[in-house]
Amino acid sequence: MNSPSGAALGIVLSTATGETTAQLLELGVHAEARGFDAVLVNEARADALAIAQAIATATTRVIVGTNIANIYFRHPFLCASSARAIAELSGGRLMLGLGMSHRELLKSLGIDMGDARATLHDYVSRVRAALNGEGGSSTFKAMASSFPVPVLVAGNTTESAIVAGETGDGLMPFLSPRSYLPSLVQAARQAAGPRRLPEFRCVMSIPTFISEDAAAARSAARYNLAFFAQLPNYRRQWRRAGFGAEMDTIRTLWAAGDRRAVAAAIPDALVDEVCVSGNAAACRDQLEAFRAAGADLPVLAVSPVNTDRLSATHAAIDLLGTT
Repeated sequence: MNSPSGAALGIVLSTATGETTAQLLELGVHAEARGFDAVLVNEARADALAIAQAIATATTRVIVGTNIANIYFRHPFLCASSARAIAELSGGRLMLGLGMSHRELLKSLGIDMGDARATLHDYVSRVRAALNGEGGSSTFKAMASSFPVPVLVAGNTTESAIVAGETGDGLMPFLSPRSYLPSLVQAARQAAGPRRLPEFRCVMSIPTFISEDAAAARSAARYNLAFFAQLPNYRRQWRRAGFGAEMDTIRTLWAAGDRRAVAAAIPDALVDEVCVSGNAAACRDQLEAFRAAGADLPVLAVSPVNTDRLSATHAAIDLLGTT
């Protein structure tokens, strides 16, 4: 079932904090019951594909998948094998989102990112080939998936969007300014070419802060964006949307390690460009604006406003669900 506007809506469950697998599973079941169209899982402190598989076995209708699975964490042959298994268990409900994370975060794990876009292009191509039964070795020949598995690619720059268009079935931006989204979608769709355009989709994860107290919601959004502002990839894309002077200030403030000062320096205009916040009605209106900019499937990335994340996510599912 779709949202009141007739458009699809998803939610992404975070493994970046302390929720258990059982709690994430409960959220996935709850989202399906409330009419959400997709339940995706990000990959931070837990295996996104494993949790997506658990949700798949506990649900019957909702699309399950990753937003995103880190390409540096598993071999493409294993990624395709896991995706094939989840597709079979779910009856063809898997959406596989792949991305390359951040150089600094990978370095902290002892992983050399190398040429990230070239690696992403090669990785997605190999996963898709394996899902089609191509590749592997004489001993470990790839097995074709019994169900189609759409493979979507993370991208916040036109260069990465082109990789998504050349290799994937869709684009998965995150924290991309709404005003810049049409450029990303256009670059991806041009690279996809006319043959694949009918199925090519933009699935966009959007930080979501729901509260009747609009000021508190904005404050929580600024504090959340302050965390991401320490990562150069996000600062660069916000510069492209016209926030260059603010990013200069924020880079200096992060050098001193002052997240609260960074949050205070996040302008309201940037919050409006990358988040939805406020009461349920305001969030619905803002989601429509993201759809108009090119997001075929907005996906709620819920963060708490004066509560804990688990409670906030359950509340968001109830407030923005359709059943």
